[in-house]
Amino acid sequence: MDGTVLVADDDRTIRTVLTQALTRAGCKVHATSSLTTLMRWVAEGKGDVVISDVAMPDGNGLEMLPKIAKDRPGLPVIVISAQNTIMTAIKAAEADAYDYLPKPFDLPDLMKRTAKALAQKEIGASSPRVKSKERPDDLPLVGRTEVMQNLYQLIARVMNTDLPLMISGESGTGKSLIARAIHDFSDRRVLPFVCATSSDLLDLEGPVRLLAKVKGGTLLIDELLDLSDQAQSRLVHMMDSPGEFNPRFMATSQQDLTAAIDSGALRQDLYYRICGTGLHVPSLRERVEDISLLAEHFLIRAENDGSPHRYLSDGSREMLRHYSWPGNVRHLENVIRRLSLTARSEEIAKNEVASVLGPLPEVEPALGGGGEEKLSETVARHLQRYFDLHGDILPPPGLYTRLLREVETPLIEISLLATGGNQAKCADLLGINRNTLRKKITDLDIQVTRRRKLM
Repeated sequence: MDGTVLVADDDRTIRTVLTQALTRAGCKVHATSSLTTLMRWVAEGKGDVVISDVAMPDGNGLEMLPKIAKDRPGLPVIVISAQNTIMTAIKAAEADAYDYLPKPFDLPDLMKRTAKALAQKEIGASSPRVKSKERPDDLPLVGRTEVMQNLYQLIARVMNTDLPLMISGESGTGKSLIARAIHDFSDRRVLPFVCATSSDLLDLEGPVRLLAKVKGGTLLIDELLDLSDQAQSRLVHMMDSPGEFNPRFMATSQQDLTAAIDSGALRQDLYYRICGTGLHVPSLRERVEDISLLAEHFLIRAENDGSPHRYLSDGSREMLRHYSWPGNVRHLENVIRRLSLTARSEEIAKNEVASVLGPLPEVEPALGGGGEEKLSETVARHLQRYFDLHGDILPPPGLYTRLLREVETPLIEISLLATGGNQAKCADLLGINRNTLRKKITDLDIQVTRRRKLM
Protein backbone atom coordinates (compact mmCIF):
# COMPACT_ATOMS: atom_id res chain seq x y z
CA MET A 1 0.00 0.00 0.00
CA ASP A 2 1.11 3.51 -0.74
CA GLY A 3 -0.41 6.56 0.91
CA THR A 4 -1.10 8.35 4.18
CA VAL A 5 -3.74 7.08 6.59
CA LEU A 6 -5.27 9.18 9.36
CA VAL A 7 -6.37 7.09 12.36
CA ALA A 8 -8.68 8.50 15.05
CA ASP A 9 -9.58 6.28 18.01
CA ASP A 10 -9.56 6.91 21.75
CA ASP A 11 -8.32 3.36 22.39
CA ARG A 12 -4.53 3.47 22.56
CA THR A 13 -4.17 -0.25 21.81
CA ILE A 14 -6.16 0.06 18.59
CA ARG A 15 -4.15 3.12 17.53
CA THR A 16 -0.89 1.26 18.18
CA VAL A 17 -1.93 -1.92 16.35
CA LEU A 18 -3.26 -0.03 13.34
CA THR A 19 -0.17 2.20 13.18
CA GLN A 20 2.16 -0.81 13.25
CA ALA A 21 0.15 -2.81 10.69
CA LEU A 22 -0.28 0.08 8.25
CA THR A 23 3.36 1.12 8.58
CA ARG A 24 4.52 -2.43 7.82
CA ALA A 25 2.26 -2.36 4.75
CA GLY A 26 4.09 0.73 3.46
CA CYS A 27 1.74 3.52 4.58
CA LYS A 28 2.48 6.70 6.47
CA VAL A 29 0.25 6.97 9.53
CA HIS A 30 -0.94 9.87 11.67
CA ALA A 31 -2.84 8.65 14.74
CA THR A 32 -4.81 10.68 17.28
CA SER A 33 -7.36 10.28 20.06
CA SER A 34 -9.02 13.60 19.18
CA LEU A 35 -11.60 14.42 16.50
CA THR A 36 -10.46 18.04 16.66
CA THR A 37 -6.95 17.00 15.65
CA LEU A 38 -8.31 14.73 12.93
CA MET A 39 -10.40 17.54 11.43
CA ARG A 40 -7.38 19.88 11.51
CA TRP A 41 -5.32 17.32 9.59
CA VAL A 42 -8.12 16.90 7.06
CA ALA A 43 -8.42 20.68 6.59
CA GLU A 44 -4.66 20.91 6.08
CA GLY A 45 -4.92 18.42 3.24
CA LYS A 46 -3.20 15.54 5.03
CA GLY A 47 -4.18 11.91 4.51
CA ASP A 48 -5.44 9.80 1.64
CA VAL A 49 -7.76 7.65 3.80
CA VAL A 50 -9.36 8.20 7.23
CA ILE A 51 -10.09 5.44 9.76
CA SER A 52 -12.24 6.84 12.55
CA ASP A 53 -14.09 5.58 15.60
CA VAL A 54 -17.62 6.90 16.22
CA ALA A 55 -17.66 7.62 19.96
CA MET A 56 -14.74 9.95 20.68
CA PRO A 57 -14.09 12.10 23.79
CA ASP A 58 -14.66 15.34 21.88
CA GLY A 59 -17.43 14.39 19.48
CA ASN A 60 -19.13 11.85 17.22
CA GLY A 61 -17.18 10.56 14.22
CA LEU A 62 -20.32 10.10 12.10
CA GLU A 63 -21.30 13.73 12.59
CA MET A 64 -17.95 14.81 11.14
CA LEU A 65 -18.48 12.99 7.83
CA PRO A 66 -20.44 15.80 6.09
CA LYS A 67 -17.72 18.32 6.98
CA ILE A 68 -14.99 15.97 5.77
CA ALA A 69 -16.91 15.50 2.50
CA LYS A 70 -17.22 19.28 2.15
CA ASP A 71 -13.58 20.05 2.99
CA ARG A 72 -12.09 17.09 1.11
CA PRO A 73 -14.48 15.68 -1.53
CA GLY A 74 -13.57 12.10 -2.39
CA LEU A 75 -11.57 11.42 0.79
CA PRO A 76 -12.55 7.86 1.83
CA VAL A 77 -13.58 7.46 5.49
CA ILE A 78 -13.74 4.00 7.06
CA VAL A 79 -15.90 4.05 10.19
CA ILE A 80 -15.25 1.60 13.04
CA SER A 81 -17.58 1.43 16.02
CA ALA A 82 -18.50 -0.52 19.13
CA GLN A 83 -22.03 0.94 18.90
CA ASN A 84 -23.33 -2.26 17.40
CA THR A 85 -26.82 -1.43 16.20
CA ILE A 86 -28.41 -1.30 12.78
CA MET A 87 -28.68 2.47 13.18
CA THR A 88 -24.88 2.84 13.22
CA ALA A 89 -24.51 0.88 9.99
CA ILE A 90 -27.34 2.79 8.30
CA LYS A 91 -26.13 6.21 9.47
CA ALA A 92 -22.62 5.40 8.26
CA ALA A 93 -24.03 4.46 4.86
CA GLU A 94 -26.22 7.56 4.73
CA ALA A 95 -23.34 9.84 5.65
CA ASP A 96 -21.44 8.42 2.66
CA ALA A 97 -18.81 6.64 4.73
CA TYR A 98 -16.58 4.64 2.40
CA ASP A 99 -16.99 1.58 4.64
CA TYR A 100 -18.19 0.52 8.08
CA LEU A 101 -16.80 -2.17 10.39
CA PRO A 102 -18.13 -3.07 13.84
CA LYS A 103 -15.79 -3.73 16.75
CA PRO A 104 -14.28 -6.19 17.34
CA PHE A 105 -13.02 -5.99 13.77
CA ASP A 106 -10.72 -8.27 11.79
CA LEU A 107 -7.36 -6.62 11.23
CA PRO A 108 -6.61 -8.35 7.88
CA ASP A 109 -10.10 -7.41 6.67
CA LEU A 110 -9.60 -3.77 7.66
CA MET A 111 -6.21 -3.75 5.90
CA LYS A 112 -7.80 -5.04 2.68
CA ARG A 113 -10.52 -2.39 2.83
CA THR A 114 -7.92 0.31 3.46
CA ALA A 115 -5.86 -0.86 0.48
CA LYS A 116 -8.99 -0.80 -1.69
CA ALA A 117 -9.83 2.72 -0.48
CA LEU A 118 -6.32 3.90 -1.29
CA ALA A 119 -6.50 2.34 -4.75
CA GLN A 120 -9.91 3.87 -5.50
CA LYS A 121 -9.30 7.23 -3.87
CA GLU A 122 -8.71 8.97 -7.19
CA ILE A 123 -12.11 7.87 -8.49
CA GLY A 124 -13.75 10.40 -6.20
CA ALA A 125 -16.82 10.37 -4.04
CA SER A 126 -19.99 8.60 -5.02
CA SER A 127 -23.10 10.63 -5.69
CA PRO A 128 -24.57 11.83 -2.40
CA ARG A 129 -27.63 10.10 -1.03
CA VAL A 130 -30.83 11.93 -0.29
CA LYS A 131 -30.96 12.49 3.45
CA SER A 132 -34.14 12.17 5.43
CA LYS A 133 -35.34 14.86 7.82
CA GLU A 134 -36.80 12.84 10.65
CA ARG A 135 -36.53 9.15 11.30
CA PRO A 136 -36.81 6.97 14.40
CA ASP A 137 -33.67 5.80 16.16
CA ASP A 138 -35.49 3.41 18.47
CA LEU A 139 -35.39 0.23 16.39
CA PRO A 140 -35.16 -3.05 18.37
CA LEU A 141 -32.58 -4.38 15.92
CA VAL A 142 -29.88 -4.52 18.54
CA GLY A 143 -26.96 -6.90 18.82
CA ARG A 144 -23.22 -7.28 19.09
CA THR A 145 -23.04 -10.85 17.81
CA GLU A 146 -21.39 -11.57 14.47
CA VAL A 147 -24.62 -12.80 12.87
CA MET A 148 -26.30 -9.48 13.65
CA GLN A 149 -23.34 -7.42 12.45
CA ASN A 150 -23.40 -9.32 9.16
CA LEU A 151 -27.14 -8.62 8.91
CA TYR A 152 -26.65 -4.90 9.57
CA GLN A 153 -24.05 -4.59 6.85
CA LEU A 154 -26.15 -6.52 4.34
CA ILE A 155 -29.18 -4.32 5.10
CA ALA A 156 -27.08 -1.20 4.50
CA ARG A 157 -25.89 -2.61 1.15
CA VAL A 158 -29.33 -3.57 -0.20
CA MET A 159 -31.23 -0.60 1.19
CA ASN A 160 -31.17 1.56 -1.93
CA THR A 161 -31.25 -1.15 -4.59
CA ASP A 162 -34.37 -2.04 -6.58
CA LEU A 163 -33.86 -5.79 -6.26
CA PRO A 164 -36.74 -7.83 -4.80
CA LEU A 165 -35.97 -8.85 -1.23
CA MET A 166 -36.81 -12.13 0.53
CA ILE A 167 -36.64 -11.90 4.33
CA SER A 168 -36.69 -15.26 6.10
CA GLY A 169 -36.65 -16.23 9.74
CA GLU A 170 -38.68 -17.71 12.55
CA SER A 171 -41.79 -16.07 13.95
CA GLY A 172 -41.00 -13.07 16.13
CA THR A 173 -37.50 -12.40 14.80
CA GLY A 174 -38.48 -9.03 13.32
CA LYS A 175 -38.84 -9.72 9.59
CA SER A 176 -41.56 -7.11 8.99
CA LEU A 177 -39.69 -4.63 11.16
CA ILE A 178 -36.60 -5.02 8.98
CA ALA A 179 -38.66 -4.57 5.81
CA ARG A 180 -40.15 -1.37 7.22
CA ALA A 181 -36.72 -0.11 8.32
CA ILE A 182 -35.25 -0.72 4.87
CA HIS A 183 -38.12 1.25 3.31
CA ASP A 184 -37.90 4.10 5.85
CA PHE A 185 -34.18 4.55 5.23
CA SER A 186 -34.25 4.07 1.45
CA ASP A 187 -34.72 6.47 -1.43
CA ARG A 188 -38.40 5.40 -1.53
CA ARG A 189 -39.07 6.63 2.00
CA VAL A 190 -41.47 9.40 0.91
CA LEU A 191 -43.61 6.86 -0.96
CA PRO A 192 -46.11 4.41 0.62
CA PHE A 193 -45.15 1.21 2.41
CA VAL A 194 -47.90 -1.37 1.90
CA CYS A 195 -48.07 -4.74 3.66
CA ALA A 196 -50.20 -7.23 1.73
CA THR A 197 -51.52 -10.65 2.73
CA SER A 198 -53.18 -13.48 0.83
CA SER A 199 -56.59 -11.80 1.16
CA ASP A 200 -55.36 -8.86 -0.97
CA LEU A 201 -54.79 -11.18 -3.94
CA LEU A 202 -58.00 -13.21 -3.75
CA ASP A 203 -59.64 -11.64 -6.79
CA LEU A 204 -58.50 -10.46 -10.22
CA GLU A 205 -58.54 -6.80 -9.21
CA GLY A 206 -56.25 -7.37 -6.21
CA PRO A 207 -52.97 -6.62 -8.01
CA VAL A 208 -54.40 -3.43 -9.57
CA ARG A 209 -55.58 -2.17 -6.17
CA LEU A 210 -52.21 -2.91 -4.56
CA LEU A 211 -50.24 -1.17 -7.29
CA ALA A 212 -52.50 1.87 -7.07
CA LYS A 213 -52.05 1.94 -3.31
CA VAL A 214 -48.27 1.48 -3.20
CA LYS A 215 -47.60 4.11 -5.93
CA GLY A 216 -44.01 3.07 -6.58
CA GLY A 217 -43.11 2.66 -2.91
CA THR A 218 -42.51 -0.70 -1.23
CA LEU A 219 -44.89 -3.67 -1.37
CA LEU A 220 -44.33 -6.30 1.33
CA ILE A 221 -45.98 -9.71 0.92
CA ASP A 222 -46.41 -11.03 4.45
CA GLU A 223 -45.78 -14.79 4.67
CA LEU A 224 -45.28 -15.72 1.03
CA LEU A 225 -46.29 -19.35 1.51
CA ASP A 226 -49.73 -18.32 2.76
CA LEU A 227 -50.59 -17.38 -0.84
CA SER A 228 -52.64 -19.85 -2.83
CA ASP A 229 -51.31 -21.02 -6.18
CA GLN A 230 -53.71 -18.62 -7.91
CA ALA A 231 -52.58 -15.70 -5.74
CA GLN A 232 -48.95 -16.61 -6.45
CA SER A 233 -49.71 -16.54 -10.19
CA ARG A 234 -51.23 -13.06 -9.82
CA LEU A 235 -48.16 -11.89 -7.93
CA VAL A 236 -45.89 -13.20 -10.71
CA HIS A 237 -47.86 -11.26 -13.33
CA MET A 238 -47.82 -8.15 -11.13
CA MET A 239 -44.03 -8.32 -10.79
CA ASP A 240 -43.66 -8.80 -14.55
CA SER A 241 -46.01 -5.91 -15.43
CA PRO A 242 -46.04 -3.41 -12.56
CA GLY A 243 -47.28 -0.54 -14.70
CA GLU A 244 -46.12 3.07 -14.61
CA PHE A 245 -44.94 3.08 -10.99
CA ASN A 246 -42.67 0.14 -10.32
CA PRO A 247 -42.61 -0.65 -6.58
CA ARG A 248 -39.94 -2.52 -4.74
CA PHE A 249 -41.18 -6.01 -3.89
CA MET A 250 -40.37 -7.66 -0.57
CA ALA A 251 -41.69 -10.83 1.05
CA THR A 252 -41.33 -12.65 4.35
CA SER A 253 -41.41 -16.34 5.18
CA GLN A 254 -40.97 -18.52 8.24
CA GLN A 255 -40.43 -21.64 6.15
CA ASP A 256 -37.74 -23.09 3.91
CA LEU A 257 -38.56 -21.92 0.38
CA THR A 258 -36.49 -24.58 -1.39
CA ALA A 259 -38.43 -27.27 0.46
CA ALA A 260 -41.65 -25.46 -0.44
CA ILE A 261 -40.74 -25.65 -4.14
CA ASP A 262 -40.05 -29.38 -3.83
CA SER A 263 -43.41 -29.93 -2.14
CA GLY A 264 -45.27 -27.76 -4.66
CA ALA A 265 -46.29 -25.14 -2.07
CA LEU A 266 -44.33 -22.41 -3.91
CA ARG A 267 -44.27 -21.72 -7.63
CA GLN A 268 -40.78 -21.90 -9.08
CA ASP A 269 -41.30 -18.82 -11.27
CA LEU A 270 -42.30 -16.77 -8.20
CA TYR A 271 -39.30 -18.03 -6.26
CA TYR A 272 -36.86 -16.83 -8.93
CA ARG A 273 -38.54 -13.42 -9.11
CA ILE A 274 -38.87 -12.67 -5.40
CA CYS A 275 -35.51 -14.00 -4.25
CA GLY A 276 -33.37 -11.28 -5.85
CA THR A 277 -31.65 -10.84 -2.49
CA GLY A 278 -32.10 -12.91 0.64
CA LEU A 279 -31.89 -11.76 4.25
CA HIS A 280 -31.97 -14.38 6.99
CA VAL A 281 -32.95 -12.99 10.39
CA PRO A 282 -31.35 -15.14 13.11
CA SER A 283 -33.37 -16.60 15.95
CA LEU A 284 -32.48 -15.71 19.54
CA ARG A 285 -30.94 -19.18 19.87
CA GLU A 286 -28.43 -18.12 17.21
CA ARG A 287 -27.54 -14.90 19.07
CA VAL A 288 -27.67 -15.81 22.75
CA GLU A 289 -25.13 -13.13 23.70
CA ASP A 290 -27.59 -10.45 22.54
CA ILE A 291 -30.38 -11.50 24.91
CA SER A 292 -29.20 -9.38 27.86
CA LEU A 293 -28.62 -6.41 25.56
CA LEU A 294 -32.13 -6.72 24.13
CA ALA A 295 -33.64 -7.14 27.60
CA GLU A 296 -31.98 -3.91 28.76
CA HIS A 297 -33.20 -2.17 25.61
CA PHE A 298 -36.79 -3.22 26.29
CA LEU A 299 -36.56 -2.22 29.98
CA ILE A 300 -35.42 1.27 28.97
CA ARG A 301 -38.22 1.49 26.40
CA ALA A 302 -40.79 0.39 29.01
CA GLU A 303 -39.48 3.01 31.45
CA ASN A 304 -39.73 5.68 28.75
CA ASP A 305 -43.34 4.59 28.25
CA GLY A 306 -44.12 5.19 31.92
CA SER A 307 -43.23 1.90 33.64
CA PRO A 308 -41.12 1.98 36.85
CA HIS A 309 -37.33 1.76 36.65
CA ARG A 310 -36.25 -1.90 36.66
CA TYR A 311 -33.06 -3.89 36.25
CA LEU A 312 -32.31 -7.60 36.01
CA SER A 313 -30.51 -9.60 38.68
CA ASP A 314 -27.63 -11.83 37.60
CA GLY A 315 -29.83 -14.90 38.08
CA SER A 316 -32.55 -13.35 35.93
CA ARG A 317 -30.09 -12.69 33.14
CA GLU A 318 -28.88 -16.28 33.19
CA MET A 319 -32.43 -17.61 33.10
CA LEU A 320 -33.24 -15.43 30.10
CA ARG A 321 -30.03 -16.54 28.36
CA HIS A 322 -30.84 -20.23 28.77
CA TYR A 323 -34.47 -20.05 27.74
CA SER A 324 -35.42 -21.39 24.30
CA TRP A 325 -37.50 -18.35 23.15
CA PRO A 326 -39.83 -20.03 20.65
CA GLY A 327 -41.34 -16.59 19.97
CA ASN A 328 -37.92 -14.94 19.61
CA VAL A 329 -37.52 -11.16 20.01
CA ARG A 330 -41.27 -10.45 20.13
CA HIS A 331 -41.60 -13.07 22.87
CA LEU A 332 -38.70 -11.54 24.82
CA GLU A 333 -40.15 -8.03 24.51
CA ASN A 334 -43.54 -9.16 25.85
CA VAL A 335 -41.87 -10.91 28.82
CA ILE A 336 -39.77 -7.87 29.68
CA ARG A 337 -42.74 -5.51 29.43
CA ARG A 338 -44.73 -7.72 31.77
CA LEU A 339 -41.84 -7.92 34.24
CA SER A 340 -41.42 -4.14 34.17
CA LEU A 341 -45.00 -3.83 35.43
CA THR A 342 -45.24 -6.77 37.83
CA ALA A 343 -41.83 -6.93 39.54
CA ARG A 344 -42.04 -6.23 43.29
CA SER A 345 -38.88 -4.10 43.42
CA GLU A 346 -36.41 -2.37 41.13
CA GLU A 347 -34.36 -5.56 40.83
CA ILE A 348 -36.19 -8.25 38.87
CA ALA A 349 -35.59 -11.55 40.67
CA LYS A 350 -35.04 -14.94 39.08
CA ASN A 351 -38.23 -16.39 40.54
CA GLU A 352 -40.24 -13.54 38.98
CA VAL A 353 -38.76 -14.33 35.57
CA ALA A 354 -39.55 -18.02 36.07
CA SER A 355 -43.15 -17.15 36.94
CA VAL A 356 -43.63 -15.08 33.79
CA LEU A 357 -41.91 -17.60 31.50
CA GLY A 358 -44.31 -20.29 32.65
CA PRO A 359 -43.96 -24.08 32.48
CA LEU A 360 -42.02 -24.27 29.20
CA PRO A 361 -38.68 -25.83 30.22
CA GLU A 362 -35.39 -24.04 29.87
CA VAL A 363 -32.92 -25.52 27.38
CA GLU A 364 -29.27 -24.90 26.68
CA PRO A 365 -28.98 -22.64 23.64
CA ALA A 366 -25.94 -24.48 22.35
CA LEU A 367 -25.97 -27.93 20.81
CA GLY A 368 -25.03 -30.57 23.32
CA GLY A 369 -26.32 -31.00 26.83
CA GLY A 370 -24.47 -31.20 30.08
CA GLY A 371 -23.04 -34.21 31.83
CA GLU A 372 -22.68 -37.42 29.83
CA GLU A 373 -25.56 -36.82 27.44
CA LYS A 374 -24.77 -38.02 23.92
CA LEU A 375 -25.22 -35.80 20.88
CA SER A 376 -27.98 -38.06 19.55
CA GLU A 377 -29.84 -37.72 22.86
CA THR A 378 -29.50 -33.93 22.75
CA VAL A 379 -30.79 -33.81 19.19
CA ALA A 380 -33.68 -36.12 20.08
CA ARG A 381 -34.58 -33.92 23.05
CA HIS A 382 -34.60 -30.78 20.90
CA LEU A 383 -36.61 -32.47 18.15
CA GLN A 384 -39.21 -33.74 20.60
CA ARG A 385 -39.46 -30.26 22.06
CA TYR A 386 -39.87 -28.81 18.55
CA PHE A 387 -42.81 -31.14 17.89
CA ASP A 388 -44.29 -30.42 21.32
CA LEU A 389 -44.28 -26.69 20.62
CA HIS A 390 -46.62 -27.29 17.67
CA GLY A 391 -49.15 -29.06 19.87
CA ASP A 392 -51.66 -31.06 17.81
CA ILE A 393 -50.49 -29.44 14.56
CA LEU A 394 -47.68 -30.95 12.51
CA PRO A 395 -44.61 -28.76 11.83
CA PRO A 396 -44.34 -27.19 8.35
CA PRO A 397 -43.45 -29.62 5.50
CA GLY A 398 -39.81 -30.09 4.52
CA LEU A 399 -38.57 -30.92 8.02
CA TYR A 400 -35.90 -33.39 6.86
CA THR A 401 -34.14 -30.94 4.53
CA ARG A 402 -34.58 -28.07 6.98
CA LEU A 403 -33.13 -30.04 9.88
CA LEU A 404 -30.10 -31.26 7.93
CA ARG A 405 -29.40 -27.71 6.81
CA GLU A 406 -29.63 -26.40 10.38
CA VAL A 407 -27.12 -28.99 11.57
CA GLU A 408 -24.83 -28.79 8.54
CA THR A 409 -24.42 -25.01 8.54
CA PRO A 410 -23.11 -24.57 12.12
CA LEU A 411 -20.99 -27.72 11.78
CA ILE A 412 -19.16 -26.25 8.78
CA GLU A 413 -18.99 -22.76 10.29
CA ILE A 414 -17.50 -23.98 13.57
CA SER A 415 -15.07 -26.27 11.75
CA LEU A 416 -13.92 -23.37 9.56
CA LEU A 417 -13.48 -21.24 12.66
CA ALA A 418 -11.47 -23.98 14.37
CA THR A 419 -9.17 -24.31 11.34
CA GLY A 420 -8.74 -20.56 10.90
CA GLY A 421 -10.65 -20.53 7.62
CA ASN A 422 -8.27 -23.02 5.97
CA GLN A 423 -10.60 -24.98 3.68
CA ALA A 424 -8.14 -27.82 3.09
CA LYS A 425 -7.78 -28.41 6.84
CA CYS A 426 -11.52 -28.02 7.34
CA ALA A 427 -12.31 -30.59 4.64
CA ASP A 428 -9.84 -32.99 6.22
CA LEU A 429 -11.36 -32.39 9.67
CA LEU A 430 -14.86 -33.10 8.35
CA GLY A 431 -13.71 -36.05 6.27
CA ILE A 432 -15.12 -34.74 2.99
CA ASN A 433 -13.65 -33.77 -0.36
CA ARG A 434 -12.44 -30.17 -0.62
CA ASN A 435 -14.60 -29.56 -3.69
CA THR A 436 -17.60 -30.85 -1.76
CA LEU A 437 -16.81 -28.41 1.04
CA ARG A 438 -16.53 -25.52 -1.42
CA LYS A 439 -19.92 -26.38 -2.92
CA LYS A 440 -21.53 -26.56 0.51
CA ILE A 441 -20.00 -23.20 1.47
CA THR A 442 -21.52 -21.68 -1.67
CA ASP A 443 -24.90 -23.42 -1.34
CA LEU A 444 -25.25 -22.53 2.35
CA ASP A 445 -23.94 -18.98 1.83
CA ILE A 446 -21.26 -19.40 4.51
CA GLN A 447 -18.80 -16.54 4.90
CA VAL A 448 -15.15 -17.68 4.99
CA THR A 449 -12.27 -15.49 6.13
CA ARG A 450 -8.81 -16.44 7.26
CA ARG A 451 -8.19 -14.12 10.14
CA ARG A 452 -7.39 -13.39 13.72
CA LYS A 453 -9.47 -11.19 15.95
CA LEU A 454 -8.53 -7.73 17.20
CA MET A 455 -10.18 -6.62 20.43
